[in-house]
Amino acid sequence: MSFGETPITLVGNLTDDPELKFTEGGAALAKFTIAVTPRSFDRAANQWKDGTTAFYRCAAWRTLAEHVADSLSKGSRVVAAGRMRQHDWTTDQGEKRSMLAVEVDDIGASVRFTTVTVNAKRTGQNGPAGTDPWATANGSAAAGSDAEPPF
Repeated sequence: MSFGETPITLVGNLTDDPELKFTEGGAALAKFTIAVTPRSFDRAANQWKDGTTAFYRCAAWRTLAEHVADSLSKGSRVVAAGRMRQHDWTTDQGEKRSMLAVEVDDIGASVRFTTVTVNAKRTGQNGPAGTDPWATANGSAAAGSDAEPPF
């Protein structure tokens, strides 16, 4: 994250299935909206009450975008971390417009109210799927010992 950016973490539900598109250059882009509704306990009424729902327009790029589209759907409860971004544009009629959106850096299904099954896909610098980047020639995590990595 760069200096001056506004970090944000959202916990809420997807309002619709993510929309996956590809740029002319081939980069994947997933667009979706997360609805966040605060809840508070009303002691006088002895019940939980919902506050005003806020809707956050979000975007994820590249591999993350594809994983979002493959893994999440309308109603999914998610935890998303990213950065607030302001987008400015001019309409065809010459009117200036502006909106805030969240550029998502990481997102996952919340397991607070449900269970999920994770299917790990290791690719890129760690090698092909199914390889263990910590393995050594003798099969231990650290050369010459059976110790776990130091973190």
